[in-house]
Order: sequence, then structure tokens, then C-alpha cells
Amino acid sequence: MLGKVKQWLGIEGVKLELIIPDEYPRGATLIKGTIRLQSMQPQTVTRIKVVLIERYTRGKGAEKRIDEYELGAYVSDQLVEVPANESVEIPFSLPFRLYLSEVDELEAQNVVFKGLAFVAKKLRSVSSVFRLEAEAKVSGVALHPFDKKEIKLK
Repeated sequence: MLGKVKQWLGIEGVKLELIIPDEYPRGATLIKGTIRLQSMQPQTVTRIKVVLIERYTRGKGAEKRIDEYELGAYVSDQLVEVPANESVEIPFSLPFRLYLSEVDELEAQNVVFKGLAFVAKKLRSVSSVFRLEAEAKVSGVALHPFDKKEIKLK
């Protein structure tokens, strides 16, 4: 009985880990990485989804605004059998597209505008944080394994 409850809650079930570089060039349009799945019990993964999200923050105090944008996604509906006490690695490629604000577009035009855009961003307290989130759907489990990692686009 306790074993079935543990399996349903995902305890001793599949653990998911994203293996990716910490940094990508600013002009990148593809993130390549690996998803490592491990389990103490034999399990079947029915779906894997990896999403790149930008958290865009601007303003200060009561005027502070935060938006999140999905920049790209990788989805696999291929069944993956995860044997007990072994790991399975699945490579993935996630294409994405950055959305540029008016200030970002101004910054890309030339060196003079780049300096002006930098000052404008500092005055408005503009920042972007990028993260990858991965989730695996596992047969017979209510709480699905997930992982998230921040990445830098330089």
C-alpha cells in the first residue's frame, strides 16, 4: 500500500535533470542540451517538454512591472522506458527567438545608440533573466518530475 502511494506521488520515481551550458551567445537561436532521467523503480515517461522563458522586469517600487515570455519550446511525445537504478539521457534541441524592445532595437543599430540604450535601460531598471524549464509526464504518477535552470545570453 505504501509503495503504491509513493509511486503515485512520484517518490522514488523518475528524477529529471537538465544538462546545459550556463551561457550562450546573444545571437544564438538554438539551445542544445541533454535531459537525464533516473528512477529507483521502472517507469515510463510519456511526454517531455522543455521551455525557454524570459522574465522581463522594468521600473522601481510601485511602478515595477514583470512579464514572462515563452521564447521557444521542445516537446517529445516519444515513450521512454526508465529502468530501475539506471539513467537514460535524451538529447534535445530547442529553437527560440528573442523579442526585442524598442530600446534593444535602438541598441543594435550602432555604437552611439548602444551607449544611449544602456543609459535608458539603467534609468528604467530594465533587466531580463532567462531560464529553461523541463517537465516529464510519467505514467501513473500525479506529481511529475521537473527541473529549471537559469542561463545567460551574452
